[in-house]
Amino acid sequence: MAIQSILNANPLPTYTPSTISTKGDERWLKRKQMHIRLSRSYRVRARSAINVDSAAIQIPRQWYNLVADLSVKPPPQLHPKTFEPVKPEDLSPLFPDELIKQEATHERFIDIPEEVIDVYRLWRPTPLIRAKRLEKLLDTPARIYYKYEGVSPAGSHKPNTAVPQVYYNARQGVKNIVTETGAGQWGSSLAFACSLFGLGCEVWQVRASYDQKPYRKLMMQTWGAKVHPSPSNITEAGRKILQMDPSSPGSLGIAISEAVEIAAANDDTKYCLGSVLNHVLLHQTVIGEECIQQMEAIGETPDLIIGCTGGGSNFGGLCFPFIREKLKGKINPVIRAVEPDACPSLTKGVYAYDFGDTAGMTPLMKMHTLGHDFIPDPIHAGGLRYHGMAPLISHIYELGFMEAISIPQTECFEGAIQFARSEGLIPAPEPTHAIAATIREAVRCRESGESKVILMAMCGHGHFDLASYEKYLQGNIVDLSFEEEKIKESLSKVPQVLA
Repeated sequence: MAIQSILNANPLPTYTPSTISTKGDERWLKRKQMHIRLSRSYRVRARSAINVDSAAIQIPRQWYNLVADLSVKPPPQLHPKTFEPVKPEDLSPLFPDELIKQEATHERFIDIPEEVIDVYRLWRPTPLIRAKRLEKLLDTPARIYYKYEGVSPAGSHKPNTAVPQVYYNARQGVKNIVTETGAGQWGSSLAFACSLFGLGCEVWQVRASYDQKPYRKLMMQTWGAKVHPSPSNITEAGRKILQMDPSSPGSLGIAISEAVEIAAANDDTKYCLGSVLNHVLLHQTVIGEECIQQMEAIGETPDLIIGCTGGGSNFGGLCFPFIREKLKGKINPVIRAVEPDACPSLTKGVYAYDFGDTAGMTPLMKMHTLGHDFIPDPIHAGGLRYHGMAPLISHIYELGFMEAISIPQTECFEGAIQFARSEGLIPAPEPTHAIAATIREAVRCRESGESKVILMAMCGHGHFDLASYEKYLQGNIVDLSFEEEKIKESLSKVPQVLA
């Protein structure tokens, strides 16, 4: 309030050509304007942590498609009734034509529309920051860098794909968008994008998250979205779940079923997905393309790249461009995915065709899955709740291009507290998994004396997730045991497809 009073009493002057009498005044004005921009720009301050000239880092003009560089292509999506490869017309009730093309393309690069780049300029390029204070805390010779996506309007990496998805829908004349959201990062990102392009937005939010994170719901509503807890009585899929379990905490699979049902029944409505699909991971490669420029600018090459995985979009967005460079023989980093013990699709799931949703309405995708009926325990506070992994990430995991580990949530929050108290940023629950894995590696470097360069994906801030931090600080976060019987039951319902 005191700052606002000062600003009200001493407003910044408005300058017009008539008030600038000399070239000296003109130069002074430019310096004054630069000072104002610098003092108000968090992103400029963050970039200075690695001493990279921000003007030298360009927003990518193209998205990168890893499929183009794979000698073994990923298996196709299958129609949920015929088990035959899906055709473009099968997907047209859900997606606009351009996204259907991007989903199946083998082209190496896809041009980013100028209208999308113009929106990206609101927060991109995002900072690459060296975690010097965390290094000092851990007394490690490792050099730790993190690519921070929390500077976007929605506070995460999700707008990187929300904006182009809504743009392509708007260009095709679509009036309304429906989607699901878990923690709320995707729903708020889509609501933000819809507000820019004038489309209606309706979101089904997993019930457990809807109750735990009311401010994410308010964020979506502020941008004009309608938000429903899932399962709901609005859809047939939701009503069936509630009949079986009136107190169901919901899951992303259930929420997807509800959103897809609405999209399929309305000609002016399409569905958007925030992770898993190829075109989503394609859009996210702006992260890795920028990061390659930033690492080159400071003369560093990563020895290890770490990212959290739920559906896999942030992980793929950072890692895919680096995998391209690895395939060229230019670099050779270890690439490590980190998932929660409570929902370990890569490390404990099976690689099989499965539905992307609970009701079995989506195409079948070859992925690491815990079974489309799997519902994580609602006390799992660390995000990353989806039952399956992105098919493209599952594919390269099978090819041996990456490795995966799972970490319990208490260790993740312990790492998050160390990170927040040294680096100042409070991470979202999802990247706490990457932080915990990075700390493990940094400690190993301390013990071995290796000075590895560790690059970590930091996909968003945790300002709307403080209830989870409160539980941890009060000692109410517990590690969830992996329930083998629960998984076996869920996996028993995976469709039997001869691949």
